[in-house]
Amino acid sequence: MSTRKTTLFYAVLLAIASVAIGMVLAARLDLSPTSSAQPLTTAPPANSAPITGAIDATTFRTIAREMSPAVVNIRTESTPRTEELTEFFGGDDLLRRFFPDQERQAPGARPRQRQQPQSQGAGTGFIIDAAEGLILTNNHVVENANKIEVAFYGDDGDLEFEAKIVGRDPLTDSALIQLVKKPAGQLQQVRFGDSDQMQPGDFVVAIGNPFNFNHTVTVGVISALGRPFPVAPARSVNMLQTDAAINPGNSGGPLLNVRGEVVGINTAILSDRAQASNMGIGFAVPINLVRELVPQLRTGKVTRGMIGVQVQPVGAEAYEDLGLTNRSGAFVTAVTAGGPAARAGLKALDVIVEFNGKPVKNRDQLVEMVTRTRPGTTVPVKVLRDGGKSQSINVTIGELNLEAEAGGVAEEEESTVEESAGFGIQLDDITPDIARRLELPRSTSGALVTDVDPGSASAQGGLRRFDVITQVNGQAVTSATDANKKLQAIPSGRLARILVLRGGQELGFAIRKD
Repeated sequence: MSTRKTTLFYAVLLAIASVAIGMVLAARLDLSPTSSAQPLTTAPPANSAPITGAIDATTFRTIAREMSPAVVNIRTESTPRTEELTEFFGGDDLLRRFFPDQERQAPGARPRQRQQPQSQGAGTGFIIDAAEGLILTNNHVVENANKIEVAFYGDDGDLEFEAKIVGRDPLTDSALIQLVKKPAGQLQQVRFGDSDQMQPGDFVVAIGNPFNFNHTVTVGVISALGRPFPVAPARSVNMLQTDAAINPGNSGGPLLNVRGEVVGINTAILSDRAQASNMGIGFAVPINLVRELVPQLRTGKVTRGMIGVQVQPVGAEAYEDLGLTNRSGAFVTAVTAGGPAARAGLKALDVIVEFNGKPVKNRDQLVEMVTRTRPGTTVPVKVLRDGGKSQSINVTIGELNLEAEAGGVAEEEESTVEESAGFGIQLDDITPDIARRLELPRSTSGALVTDVDPGSASAQGGLRRFDVITQVNGQAVTSATDANKKLQAIPSGRLARILVLRGGQELGFAIRKD
Protein backbone atom coordinates (compact mmCIF):
# COMPACT_ATOMS: atom_id res chain seq x y z
CA MET A 1 0.00 0.00 0.00
CA SER A 2 1.45 3.42 -0.92
CA THR A 3 2.32 5.95 1.76
CA ARG A 4 -0.43 8.28 0.55
CA LYS A 5 -3.07 5.55 0.61
CA THR A 6 -1.87 4.40 4.02
CA THR A 7 -2.15 7.93 5.41
CA LEU A 8 -5.67 8.32 3.98
CA PHE A 9 -6.73 4.94 5.38
CA TYR A 10 -5.60 5.78 8.91
CA ALA A 11 -7.15 9.23 8.72
CA VAL A 12 -10.53 7.72 7.87
CA LEU A 13 -10.14 5.07 10.57
CA LEU A 14 -9.25 7.71 13.15
CA ALA A 15 -12.30 9.77 12.18
CA ILE A 16 -14.62 6.76 12.54
CA ALA A 17 -13.09 5.88 15.89
CA SER A 18 -13.46 9.45 17.13
CA VAL A 19 -17.15 9.51 16.20
CA ALA A 20 -17.73 6.15 17.92
CA ILE A 21 -15.93 7.24 21.09
CA GLY A 22 -17.82 10.53 21.07
CA MET A 23 -21.16 8.70 20.83
CA VAL A 24 -20.22 6.41 23.73
CA LEU A 25 -19.18 9.35 25.92
CA ALA A 26 -22.30 11.29 25.02
CA ALA A 27 -24.46 8.30 25.87
CA ARG A 28 -22.70 7.82 29.20
CA LEU A 29 -22.98 11.52 30.04
CA ASP A 30 -26.55 11.75 28.68
CA LEU A 31 -25.47 14.46 26.22
CA SER A 32 -26.86 12.98 23.03
CA PRO A 33 -30.42 13.89 22.09
CA THR A 34 -32.99 11.20 22.79
CA SER A 35 -36.26 10.59 21.05
CA SER A 36 -38.10 12.05 24.05
CA ALA A 37 -36.55 15.41 23.17
CA GLN A 38 -38.28 15.32 19.81
CA PRO A 39 -41.85 16.32 20.71
CA LEU A 40 -44.87 15.12 18.84
CA THR A 41 -46.47 17.88 16.80
CA THR A 42 -49.95 16.47 17.34
CA ALA A 43 -51.74 14.72 20.18
CA PRO A 44 -52.08 10.91 20.05
CA PRO A 45 -55.16 9.85 18.06
CA ALA A 46 -58.45 9.11 19.80
CA ASN A 47 -61.46 7.07 18.76
CA SER A 48 -64.47 9.39 18.63
CA ALA A 49 -66.83 6.89 17.03
CA PRO A 50 -70.10 6.44 18.95
CA ILE A 51 -70.05 3.65 21.52
CA THR A 52 -72.60 1.07 20.42
CA GLY A 53 -73.23 -2.62 20.79
CA ALA A 54 -74.24 -4.98 23.57
CA ILE A 55 -72.28 -5.81 26.72
CA ASP A 56 -72.01 -9.53 27.39
CA ALA A 57 -70.46 -11.85 29.96
CA THR A 58 -67.00 -11.56 28.40
CA THR A 59 -66.83 -7.77 27.87
CA PHE A 60 -65.00 -6.86 31.07
CA ARG A 61 -62.95 -10.05 31.03
CA THR A 62 -61.67 -9.10 27.58
CA ILE A 63 -60.82 -5.55 28.68
CA ALA A 64 -58.88 -6.85 31.69
CA ARG A 65 -56.95 -9.37 29.61
CA GLU A 66 -56.11 -7.02 26.75
CA MET A 67 -55.37 -3.81 28.67
CA SER A 68 -53.66 -4.97 31.89
CA PRO A 69 -50.29 -5.41 30.09
CA ALA A 70 -50.39 -1.68 29.21
CA VAL A 71 -50.86 -0.70 32.87
CA VAL A 72 -47.83 -0.37 35.15
CA ASN A 73 -47.28 -0.13 38.90
CA ILE A 74 -45.19 2.83 40.03
CA ARG A 75 -43.10 2.98 43.19
CA THR A 76 -41.36 6.17 44.27
CA GLU A 77 -38.87 7.33 46.87
CA SER A 78 -38.77 10.96 47.98
CA THR A 79 -37.11 12.98 50.71
CA PRO A 80 -39.60 14.36 53.25
CA ARG A 81 -39.65 18.14 53.32
CA THR A 82 -39.89 18.32 57.10
CA GLU A 83 -36.62 18.56 58.98
CA GLU A 84 -35.53 15.95 61.49
CA LEU A 85 -36.29 16.61 65.15
CA THR A 86 -32.59 16.26 66.01
CA GLU A 87 -31.88 19.30 63.84
CA PHE A 88 -34.18 21.35 66.06
CA PHE A 89 -33.06 19.94 69.41
CA GLY A 90 -29.31 19.57 69.41
CA GLY A 91 -28.61 16.62 67.12
CA ASP A 92 -26.47 13.72 68.37
CA ASP A 93 -25.55 15.50 71.62
CA LEU A 94 -29.16 15.36 72.71
CA LEU A 95 -29.36 11.65 71.87
CA ARG A 96 -26.23 10.92 73.87
CA ARG A 97 -27.59 12.79 76.91
CA PHE A 98 -30.85 10.90 76.94
CA PHE A 99 -29.47 7.58 75.66
CA PRO A 100 -26.03 7.20 77.30
CA ASP A 101 -25.71 3.62 76.11
CA GLN A 102 -25.85 4.81 72.49
CA GLU A 103 -22.73 3.77 70.55
CA ARG A 104 -20.18 6.59 70.46
CA GLN A 105 -17.59 7.32 67.82
CA ALA A 106 -13.94 7.18 68.72
CA PRO A 107 -12.25 10.54 69.32
CA GLY A 108 -10.90 11.96 66.08
CA ALA A 109 -12.94 9.55 63.95
CA ARG A 110 -14.54 10.89 60.81
CA PRO A 111 -18.17 11.90 61.53
CA ARG A 112 -20.75 9.45 60.25
CA GLN A 113 -22.99 10.75 57.49
CA ARG A 114 -26.60 10.57 58.60
CA GLN A 115 -28.82 9.40 55.76
CA GLN A 116 -31.97 11.38 55.14
CA PRO A 117 -35.02 9.15 55.59
CA GLN A 118 -36.89 8.36 52.40
CA SER A 119 -40.66 8.36 51.99
CA GLN A 120 -42.15 5.53 49.95
CA GLY A 121 -45.02 6.06 47.55
CA ALA A 122 -47.06 3.98 45.14
CA GLY A 123 -49.26 4.68 42.17
CA THR A 124 -50.25 3.53 38.71
CA GLY A 125 -49.54 4.57 35.14
CA PHE A 126 -50.21 3.41 31.59
CA ILE A 127 -48.01 3.16 28.50
CA ILE A 128 -48.88 5.60 25.71
CA ASP A 129 -45.81 5.02 23.50
CA ALA A 130 -44.34 1.52 23.57
CA ALA A 131 -41.42 2.37 21.29
CA GLU A 132 -40.25 5.25 23.48
CA GLY A 133 -41.27 3.77 26.83
CA LEU A 134 -43.51 6.76 27.67
CA ILE A 135 -46.00 6.43 30.52
CA LEU A 136 -48.78 8.76 31.69
CA THR A 137 -49.58 9.05 35.39
CA ASN A 138 -50.65 11.65 37.97
CA ASN A 139 -48.39 14.55 38.80
CA HIS A 140 -48.91 13.98 42.52
CA VAL A 141 -47.56 10.44 42.17
CA VAL A 142 -44.10 11.52 40.95
CA GLU A 143 -43.64 15.28 41.51
CA ASN A 144 -41.26 15.03 44.51
CA ALA A 145 -39.70 11.66 43.66
CA ASN A 146 -35.96 11.13 43.85
CA LYS A 147 -36.38 7.64 42.43
CA ILE A 148 -39.11 6.16 40.21
CA GLU A 149 -39.41 2.42 39.51
CA VAL A 150 -41.93 0.74 37.25
CA ALA A 151 -43.22 -2.85 37.40
CA PHE A 152 -45.11 -4.60 34.60
CA TYR A 153 -48.05 -6.96 34.47
CA GLY A 154 -47.08 -10.59 34.86
CA ASP A 155 -43.53 -9.90 36.07
CA ASP A 156 -42.14 -10.92 39.46
CA GLY A 157 -42.83 -8.40 42.18
CA ASP A 158 -39.15 -7.53 42.62
CA LEU A 159 -38.52 -6.92 38.91
CA GLU A 160 -38.64 -3.16 38.44
CA PHE A 161 -37.30 -0.70 35.87
CA GLU A 162 -36.08 2.82 36.51
CA ALA A 163 -37.96 5.75 35.01
CA LYS A 164 -37.44 9.51 34.83
CA ILE A 165 -39.78 12.48 34.67
CA VAL A 166 -40.17 14.03 31.21
CA GLY A 167 -42.85 16.63 31.92
CA ARG A 168 -45.42 17.55 34.57
CA ASP A 169 -48.62 19.59 34.61
CA PRO A 170 -50.07 20.42 38.05
CA LEU A 171 -53.19 21.97 36.53
CA THR A 172 -54.43 18.63 35.17
CA ASP A 173 -52.48 16.61 37.78
CA SER A 174 -50.76 14.75 34.95
CA ALA A 175 -47.17 13.71 34.36
CA LEU A 176 -45.24 11.98 31.59
CA ILE A 177 -42.42 9.65 32.63
CA GLN A 178 -40.06 7.56 30.51
CA LEU A 179 -38.31 4.25 31.11
CA VAL A 180 -34.56 4.70 31.39
CA LYS A 181 -34.10 1.11 30.20
CA LYS A 182 -36.92 -0.87 28.66
CA PRO A 183 -37.55 -4.54 29.47
CA ALA A 184 -36.90 -7.22 26.89
CA GLY A 185 -39.82 -7.90 24.59
CA GLN A 186 -42.52 -5.75 23.06
CA LEU A 187 -44.40 -3.33 25.31
CA GLN A 188 -48.13 -2.78 24.88
CA GLN A 189 -49.65 0.69 24.80
CA VAL A 190 -53.17 1.92 25.44
CA ARG A 191 -55.71 3.26 22.98
CA PHE A 192 -57.41 6.60 23.59
CA GLY A 193 -61.14 7.13 23.64
CA ASP A 194 -63.14 10.36 23.66
CA SER A 195 -63.98 11.52 27.19
CA ASP A 196 -66.47 14.07 25.80
CA GLN A 197 -68.67 11.13 24.74
CA MET A 198 -69.07 9.79 28.27
CA GLN A 199 -72.45 10.17 29.92
CA PRO A 200 -73.80 9.29 33.37
CA GLY A 201 -74.62 5.59 33.45
CA ASP A 202 -71.91 4.53 30.97
CA PHE A 203 -69.89 1.50 32.10
CA VAL A 204 -66.20 2.09 32.90
CA VAL A 205 -63.30 -0.09 34.08
CA ALA A 206 -60.43 0.98 36.35
CA ILE A 207 -57.12 -0.90 36.49
CA GLY A 208 -54.55 -0.01 39.12
CA ASN A 209 -52.41 -0.79 42.13
CA PRO A 210 -54.66 -0.14 45.17
CA PHE A 211 -52.92 -0.86 48.48
CA ASN A 212 -50.16 -2.58 46.43
CA PHE A 213 -52.54 -5.22 45.09
CA ASN A 214 -51.08 -5.32 41.59
CA HIS A 215 -53.31 -4.79 38.55
CA THR A 216 -56.62 -4.81 40.37
CA VAL A 217 -59.63 -4.49 38.05
CA THR A 218 -62.83 -2.76 39.16
CA VAL A 219 -66.00 -1.95 37.23
CA GLY A 220 -68.55 0.81 37.68
CA VAL A 221 -70.33 3.58 35.84
CA ILE A 222 -69.84 7.26 35.17
CA SER A 223 -71.76 8.84 38.05
CA ALA A 224 -71.59 12.46 36.95
CA LEU A 225 -69.78 14.86 34.62
CA GLY A 226 -68.01 18.16 35.22
CA ARG A 227 -67.39 17.83 38.94
CA PRO A 228 -65.11 20.79 39.85
CA PHE A 229 -62.04 19.58 41.72
CA PRO A 230 -59.43 22.06 43.12
CA VAL A 231 -55.93 21.61 41.66
CA ALA A 232 -54.41 25.05 42.41
CA PRO A 233 -55.47 28.23 44.24
CA ALA A 234 -58.61 29.59 42.57
CA ARG A 235 -58.39 26.92 39.84
CA SER A 236 -60.12 23.60 39.36
CA VAL A 237 -60.57 20.82 36.81
CA ASN A 238 -63.98 19.45 35.82
CA MET A 239 -63.65 15.76 36.62
CA LEU A 240 -65.46 12.60 35.64
CA GLN A 241 -67.11 11.10 38.72
CA THR A 242 -67.30 7.30 38.93
CA ASP A 243 -68.37 4.64 41.38
CA ALA A 244 -65.75 2.17 40.08
CA ALA A 245 -63.71 1.33 43.19
CA ILE A 246 -60.65 3.61 43.36
CA ASN A 247 -58.34 3.48 46.37
CA PRO A 248 -54.88 4.75 47.38
CA GLY A 249 -52.48 3.36 44.76
CA ASN A 250 -54.98 3.69 41.91
CA SER A 251 -53.79 7.24 41.27
CA GLY A 252 -52.53 7.67 37.73
CA GLY A 253 -54.21 4.54 36.38
CA PRO A 254 -56.56 4.44 33.41
CA LEU A 255 -60.33 4.69 33.42
CA LEU A 256 -61.49 2.72 30.37
CA ASN A 257 -64.70 2.65 28.35
CA VAL A 258 -66.33 -0.60 27.21
CA ARG A 259 -64.07 -0.67 24.15
CA GLY A 260 -61.04 -0.73 26.45
CA GLU A 261 -60.02 2.84 25.52
CA VAL A 262 -58.71 5.34 28.06
CA VAL A 263 -61.24 8.07 28.86
CA GLY A 264 -59.76 9.32 32.14
CA ILE A 265 -56.85 9.24 34.58
CA ASN A 266 -57.96 8.09 38.04
CA THR A 267 -56.92 10.84 40.42
CA ALA A 268 -58.83 11.20 43.69
CA ILE A 269 -61.46 9.74 45.97
CA LEU A 270 -63.94 11.02 48.50
CA SER A 271 -63.23 9.00 51.61
CA ASP A 272 -63.62 8.68 55.33
CA ARG A 273 -60.44 10.29 56.67
CA ALA A 274 -60.15 7.65 59.35
CA GLN A 275 -60.00 4.88 56.76
CA ALA A 276 -58.87 6.74 53.61
CA SER A 277 -60.64 4.19 51.45
CA ASN A 278 -63.28 4.07 48.74
CA MET A 279 -66.81 5.26 49.47
CA GLY A 280 -68.12 4.86 45.95
CA ILE A 281 -67.13 8.35 44.80
CA GLY A 282 -63.99 8.62 42.69
CA PHE A 283 -62.72 11.27 40.30
CA ALA A 284 -60.81 10.98 37.03
CA VAL A 285 -59.28 13.71 34.86
CA PRO A 286 -60.98 13.57 31.42
CA ILE A 287 -58.40 12.18 29.01
CA ASN A 288 -59.19 14.79 26.35
CA LEU A 289 -57.66 17.46 28.61
CA VAL A 290 -54.42 15.50 29.00
CA ARG A 291 -54.15 13.91 25.56
CA GLU A 292 -53.84 17.29 23.84
CA LEU A 293 -51.06 18.23 26.28
CA VAL A 294 -48.86 15.24 25.41
CA PRO A 295 -46.80 17.13 22.79
CA GLN A 296 -46.02 19.82 25.39
CA LEU A 297 -45.31 17.26 28.11
CA ARG A 298 -42.79 15.71 25.71
CA THR A 299 -40.89 19.03 25.69
CA GLY A 300 -40.87 19.22 29.49
CA LYS A 301 -43.03 22.35 29.69
CA VAL A 302 -46.75 23.00 29.39
CA THR A 303 -47.65 26.53 28.28
CA ARG A 304 -51.10 27.99 28.90
CA GLY A 305 -52.86 31.24 28.27
CA MET A 306 -54.09 33.88 30.71
CA ILE A 307 -55.66 37.32 30.41
CA GLY A 308 -55.35 38.58 33.99
CA VAL A 309 -58.90 38.74 35.32
CA GLN A 310 -60.79 37.31 38.24
CA VAL A 311 -64.25 36.09 37.27
CA GLN A 312 -67.23 34.55 38.99
CA PRO A 313 -70.53 33.04 37.83
CA VAL A 314 -73.38 35.36 36.96
CA GLY A 315 -75.90 35.35 39.80
CA ALA A 316 -79.22 33.63 39.28
CA GLU A 317 -81.08 36.87 39.99
CA ALA A 318 -78.52 39.22 38.51
CA TYR A 319 -78.45 38.52 34.80
CA GLU A 320 -81.31 40.85 33.80
CA ASP A 321 -79.75 43.85 35.55
CA LEU A 322 -76.44 43.04 33.84
CA GLY A 323 -78.13 43.27 30.44
CA LEU A 324 -78.30 39.51 29.81
CA THR A 325 -81.29 37.56 28.53
CA ASN A 326 -80.22 34.40 30.39
CA ARG A 327 -77.74 33.33 33.03
CA SER A 328 -74.66 33.07 30.85
CA GLY A 329 -71.25 34.71 30.65
CA ALA A 330 -68.58 35.36 33.26
CA PHE A 331 -68.73 38.34 35.62
CA VAL A 332 -65.40 40.18 35.98
CA THR A 333 -64.66 41.03 39.61
CA ALA A 334 -61.07 42.20 39.18
CA VAL A 335 -58.57 43.05 36.46
CA THR A 336 -54.86 42.59 37.14
CA ALA A 337 -53.00 45.86 36.72
CA GLY A 338 -50.67 45.74 33.73
CA GLY A 339 -52.05 42.39 32.56
CA PRO A 340 -53.35 41.53 29.07
CA ALA A 341 -56.96 42.34 29.97
CA ALA A 342 -56.06 45.67 31.55
CA ARG A 343 -53.96 46.67 28.54
CA ALA A 344 -56.84 45.78 26.23
CA GLY A 345 -59.36 47.82 28.23
CA LEU A 346 -61.38 45.22 30.15
CA LYS A 347 -62.79 46.52 33.42
CA ALA A 348 -64.20 45.14 36.63
CA LEU A 349 -68.01 44.76 36.38
CA ASP A 350 -67.79 43.74 32.71
CA VAL A 351 -69.56 40.54 31.73
CA ILE A 352 -67.61 38.46 29.20
CA VAL A 353 -70.16 36.89 26.86
CA GLU A 354 -67.96 35.81 23.93
CA PHE A 355 -64.35 34.69 23.65
CA ASN A 356 -62.69 34.32 20.27
CA GLY A 357 -66.07 34.23 18.54
CA LYS A 358 -67.57 31.53 20.81
CA PRO A 359 -70.33 32.15 23.35
CA VAL A 360 -69.27 31.93 27.00
CA LYS A 361 -71.73 29.76 28.90
CA ASN A 362 -70.23 30.23 32.34
CA ARG A 363 -67.12 31.07 34.32
CA ASP A 364 -65.54 27.61 34.10
CA GLN A 365 -65.91 27.48 30.33
CA LEU A 366 -64.22 30.86 29.97
CA VAL A 367 -61.29 29.76 32.14
CA GLU A 368 -60.89 26.61 30.06
CA MET A 369 -61.04 28.52 26.75
CA VAL A 370 -58.44 31.04 27.91
CA THR A 371 -55.98 28.48 29.27
CA ARG A 372 -56.20 26.44 26.06
CA THR A 373 -55.32 29.46 23.90
CA ARG A 374 -51.70 29.81 22.86
CA PRO A 375 -49.92 32.79 24.49
CA GLY A 376 -49.27 35.61 22.04
CA THR A 377 -52.53 35.01 20.19
CA THR A 378 -54.82 38.04 19.83
CA VAL A 379 -58.49 37.18 20.20
CA PRO A 380 -61.70 39.24 20.18
CA VAL A 381 -63.57 39.36 23.49
CA LYS A 382 -67.15 40.60 23.63
CA VAL A 383 -68.33 42.14 26.89
CA LEU A 384 -71.47 43.76 28.26
CA ARG A 385 -70.73 46.94 30.20
CA ASP A 386 -72.75 49.44 32.22
CA GLY A 387 -75.84 47.26 32.38
CA GLY A 388 -75.96 45.92 28.84
CA LYS A 389 -73.83 47.99 26.44
CA SER A 390 -72.05 45.59 24.08
CA GLN A 391 -68.40 46.18 23.32
CA SER A 392 -65.73 44.13 21.49
CA ILE A 393 -62.15 44.23 22.73
CA ASN A 394 -59.06 42.56 21.27
CA VAL A 395 -56.94 40.85 23.93
CA THR A 396 -53.45 39.45 23.38
CA ILE A 397 -53.16 36.30 25.48
CA GLY A 398 -50.37 36.17 28.08
CA GLU A 399 -48.63 33.14 29.55
CA LEU A 400 -49.99 31.61 32.74
CA ASN A 401 -47.61 31.40 35.71
CA LEU A 402 -49.26 29.30 38.41
CA GLU A 403 -46.67 30.10 41.08
CA ALA A 404 -47.00 33.85 40.57
CA GLU A 405 -50.78 33.56 40.43
CA ALA A 406 -50.89 31.55 43.66
CA GLY A 407 -48.77 34.19 45.36
CA GLY A 408 -51.26 36.87 44.38
CA VAL A 409 -54.39 35.14 45.66
CA ALA A 410 -55.50 36.81 48.83
CA GLU A 411 -57.36 34.92 51.53
CA GLU A 412 -60.76 36.13 52.52
CA GLU A 413 -60.91 37.88 55.86
CA GLU A 414 -63.84 37.62 58.20
CA SER A 415 -65.41 40.79 59.52
CA THR A 416 -67.67 41.25 62.53
CA VAL A 417 -69.69 44.49 62.39
CA GLU A 418 -72.84 46.03 63.68
CA GLU A 419 -76.04 45.78 61.67
CA SER A 420 -76.78 48.72 59.38
CA ALA A 421 -79.61 49.72 57.07
CA GLY A 422 -79.96 49.79 53.26
CA PHE A 423 -77.40 47.49 51.64
CA GLY A 424 -76.15 46.44 55.03
CA ILE A 425 -73.11 48.72 54.98
CA GLN A 426 -72.01 51.88 56.74
CA LEU A 427 -69.99 54.48 54.89
CA ASP A 428 -67.69 57.34 55.76
CA ASP A 429 -65.78 60.00 53.84
CA ILE A 430 -62.16 59.49 52.87
CA THR A 431 -60.02 61.74 55.04
CA PRO A 432 -56.33 62.45 54.37
CA ASP A 433 -55.46 60.16 57.29
CA ILE A 434 -57.57 57.32 55.89
CA ALA A 435 -56.07 57.82 52.43
CA ARG A 436 -52.57 57.62 53.95
CA ARG A 437 -53.34 54.48 55.94
CA LEU A 438 -54.92 52.72 52.97
CA GLU A 439 -52.17 54.01 50.65
CA LEU A 440 -54.74 55.43 48.26
CA PRO A 441 -53.72 57.55 45.28
CA ARG A 442 -54.10 61.28 45.99
CA SER A 443 -56.79 61.69 43.37
CA THR A 444 -58.99 58.95 44.87
CA SER A 445 -62.55 59.99 45.64
CA GLY A 446 -65.27 57.76 46.96
CA ALA A 447 -66.74 56.36 50.16
CA LEU A 448 -65.06 54.16 52.77
CA VAL A 449 -66.94 51.06 53.92
CA THR A 450 -66.61 51.12 57.71
CA ASP A 451 -69.04 48.31 58.58
CA VAL A 452 -70.67 45.39 56.78
CA ASP A 453 -73.62 43.51 58.23
CA PRO A 454 -72.58 39.81 58.22
CA GLY A 455 -76.05 38.73 57.12
CA SER A 456 -76.53 41.35 54.44
CA ALA A 457 -76.49 41.01 50.67
CA SER A 458 -73.32 43.13 50.65
CA ALA A 459 -71.48 40.65 52.86
CA GLN A 460 -72.69 37.72 50.80
CA GLY A 461 -71.75 39.58 47.62
CA GLY A 462 -68.17 40.10 48.78
CA LEU A 463 -67.93 43.66 50.14
CA ARG A 464 -65.59 44.04 53.10
CA ARG A 465 -64.67 46.60 55.69
CA PHE A 466 -62.17 49.22 54.41
CA ASP A 467 -63.25 48.81 50.80
CA VAL A 468 -63.44 52.16 49.01
CA ILE A 469 -66.52 52.51 46.78
CA THR A 470 -65.61 54.54 43.69
CA GLN A 471 -68.58 53.81 41.39
CA VAL A 472 -72.21 52.74 41.63
CA ASN A 473 -73.88 51.58 38.41
CA GLY A 474 -71.22 53.29 36.31
CA GLN A 475 -71.49 56.66 38.11
CA ALA A 476 -68.52 58.05 40.03
CA VAL A 477 -68.85 58.38 43.82
CA THR A 478 -67.49 61.55 45.40
CA SER A 479 -68.35 61.05 49.10
CA ALA A 480 -70.21 58.91 51.59
CA THR A 481 -73.32 61.05 51.17
CA ASP A 482 -73.10 60.70 47.40
CA ALA A 483 -72.71 56.91 47.66
CA ASN A 484 -75.70 56.62 50.00
CA LYS A 485 -77.79 58.74 47.64
CA LYS A 486 -76.94 56.57 44.66
CA LEU A 487 -77.55 53.35 46.58
CA GLN A 488 -80.88 54.59 47.99
CA ALA A 489 -82.04 55.45 44.45
CA ILE A 490 -81.82 51.77 43.45
CA PRO A 491 -85.24 50.07 43.83
CA SER A 492 -85.52 47.16 46.23
CA GLY A 493 -84.78 43.89 44.50
CA ARG A 494 -82.67 45.51 41.79
CA LEU A 495 -78.95 45.11 41.21
CA ALA A 496 -76.17 47.51 42.15
CA ARG A 497 -72.92 47.28 40.21
CA ILE A 498 -70.38 48.50 42.73
CA LEU A 499 -66.73 49.23 41.91
CA VAL A 500 -64.31 49.36 44.85
CA LEU A 501 -60.62 49.81 45.56
CA ARG A 502 -59.07 47.14 47.77
CA GLY A 503 -55.36 46.78 48.36
CA GLY A 504 -54.57 48.92 45.33
CA GLN A 505 -56.75 46.83 43.00
CA GLU A 506 -60.13 47.58 41.47
CA LEU A 507 -62.79 44.96 42.21
CA GLY A 508 -66.35 44.77 40.94
CA PHE A 509 -69.39 43.37 42.75
CA ALA A 510 -72.99 42.83 41.67
CA ILE A 511 -75.18 43.13 44.77
CA ARG A 512 -78.96 42.96 44.89
CA LYS A 513 -80.64 45.45 47.20
CA ASP A 514 -82.74 43.87 49.96
